[in-house]
Amino acid sequence: MIDLLQIFLSDSFWAASLRIATPLIFGVLGALMCERSGVLNLGIEGIFVVGAMMGWLVAYLTGSLWLGVIAAALSGGLFGLFHAILTVPLGLSQHVSGLGITMFATALMSFAYRTIFPQVATPPRIEPFRALDIPVLSDLPFLGPVLFQQTALTWLALAMVALVWWLMDRTALGVAIKAVGDNPDAVNAQGLSVMRLRMGAVVAGSALMALGGAFLTMSAFDAFFFGMVNGRGWICIALVIFASWQPGKALLGALLFGMFDALQVRLQTMAGAVVPGQVFLMVPYVLSIIALIIAARKADYPRALLKPWFKGQR
Repeated sequence: MIDLLQIFLSDSFWAASLRIATPLIFGVLGALMCERSGVLNLGIEGIFVVGAMMGWLVAYLTGSLWLGVIAAALSGGLFGLFHAILTVPLGLSQHVSGLGITMFATALMSFAYRTIFPQVATPPRIEPFRALDIPVLSDLPFLGPVLFQQTALTWLALAMVALVWWLMDRTALGVAIKAVGDNPDAVNAQGLSVMRLRMGAVVAGSALMALGGAFLTMSAFDAFFFGMVNGRGWICIALVIFASWQPGKALLGALLFGMFDALQVRLQTMAGAVVPGQVFLMVPYVLSIIALIIAARKADYPRALLKPWFKGQR
């Protein structure tokens, strides 16, 4: 019990929780934007892979990390546009299209990697983003290591939370996006384009998702390898429900999962060989499912989510 208390009082534990949560923050915000407009994007897992691969590849070829970030966002947005075309004007199944995007994107990145690096046994490494060292603030007790010794992408993720909150709750565009996810007929009656709003939200949301993948190869690690996404996209879909489609709660949900994941690593160390490691690997997922069940009972979902809309049709 004392060891567990020491873990929760440790600044390294909370710093690790925020690092683990960073790709989830990008992913949850992206999924939130898509679903707020009425479109479920199950392509998120594949878009994570695209962001991870393209961000790392461009950074490796150009030597510029920020060019890699831009490339990841553009690549994610391109796959989001593909999903948007299939589901919005064509009205195809959002489930089928999203899963198809995930399989297509994953296979395409695998093909691209094997084509570009056919004889490479281990992936080439890049110089990743380093933790920022902010004068005075980085030396603060507790807050310094937790907040002010993170990488630039973690700070970008936190800034995106504020930006998405401001966009969705404080701008006319955000109100229109939320309205199109609840009552597209009313939006159309106001002379706004339901198609453009939905497609724009899906493209922007997919670009954010890809940044989650870029964080993995350009901040958490220094190379791309298959399997590194490891289901984070699916966790983001669940966290959107936990967050009730609210950016602030999305941040909380991502941090909660990050805390659970950081905790299981430390519990494995404490338990040694007494308890199988697989038990601890389940901990963040089991606790997240419990939290999701509790939160989902009061979730206020977008009323037009998953419902295709065509002008003049009721």
